Amino acid sequence: WRLQACRHVSIGSCSPPDSAKDGSFSSPESNLPSVQQEQAKAEILPDLNVEILDEDWDDIPPSSALEVISEEEAVQIIAEPLLPIQSSTLRDYVDHSETLEKLVHLGVDLSQVEKRQRAGQLLLTLDFEKDVKKILLFLKDVGVEDNQLGPFLTKNPYILAEDLEALETRVAYLKSKKFGKSEIAQMVSRAPYLLLFSVERLDNRLGFFKNELGLSVKKTKDLVIRLPRLLTGKLEPVKENLQVCQIELGFQRNEIQQIVYKTPKILTASKKRLRQTFDYLHNIMGIPHHLLTRFPQVFNSKLLRIRERHMFLAFLGRAQYDPAQPSYVSLDQLVSLPDEVFCTEIAKASMQDFENFLKTL
Repeated sequence: WRLQACRHVSIGSCSPPDSAKDGSFSSPESNLPSVQQEQAKAEILPDLNVEILDEDWDDIPPSSALEVISEEEAVQIIAEPLLPIQSSTLRDYVDHSETLEKLVHLGVDLSQVEKRQRAGQLLLTLDFEKDVKKILLFLKDVGVEDNQLGPFLTKNPYILAEDLEALETRVAYLKSKKFGKSEIAQMVSRAPYLLLFSVERLDNRLGFFKNELGLSVKKTKDLVIRLPRLLTGKLEPVKENLQVCQIELGFQRNEIQQIVYKTPKILTASKKRLRQTFDYLHNIMGIPHHLLTRFPQVFNSKLLRIRERHMFLAFLGRAQYDPAQPSYVSLDQLVSLPDEVFCTEIAKASMQDFENFLKTL
């Protein structure tokens, strides 16, 4: 249906002739009583206004909804899609929002964004040119690659509502702590929430790891560069894992320093998995603390992988983990080598032998 343009016409705005202004003209109604004068005006004004209305509306076609139009006029009618009053998915708003449309082109996964608290509402309130563009340019300047912008904003859409000056201040703080440009880019890309933290919180986090682990400034920097989510995650699980390592697993403070520096993920690992892996390595395989400290990456391996390979070596009589003994097998070789290399170089057996053995478990 076509919407017709309407013009408003003011009624009763006619001015008297110039001769009436100087009193030289007197209408016949001027001598009538006031009530009769008003009646006379009422009889005259409608005729004048009808003429005005006829003149103004004469060129406007009728606005009836039943009006018949030609095919040429019909094909020129563009019906805009209605904006959903309420929807559970951002997908329904993409056709109505330039911001959402351009974010999708960047690679933002709206189905993931809408799972985050109030993130969908936030994106619908943002203007791309005014709010979003400056943040994208800032992220590119920090070092986030073009192909990383979509995944980055999928994980952290909230940065689009941050004050640009505050973001620049946080980057300046990291630079003041001697983090290089490429290191900052790596940290921001791998920990998208990093720049949502104020300078004070970032400083407190760096101080916590330095003091809690007794690390130097350089080693603290290296630690958070390799695992930047340490600066954004909760500190309570980190404290609990440190207590587990010291109290339950029996590592000394200097051993914990070495383990954490070599394998930062141990700070965020599941406590249950940490206990089970240590129990098998130490109590079943007989690996002492000093060797576990030397090869802490073993804690990142799946327990099933460790168990299968150890049992295969024990079956072959090659489960020797003492460096002072012949045919020594390091923990690094035990967990890091591909199956074929492990079989031929460590177990001195074929891949078929290993597969046959696994079927007996």
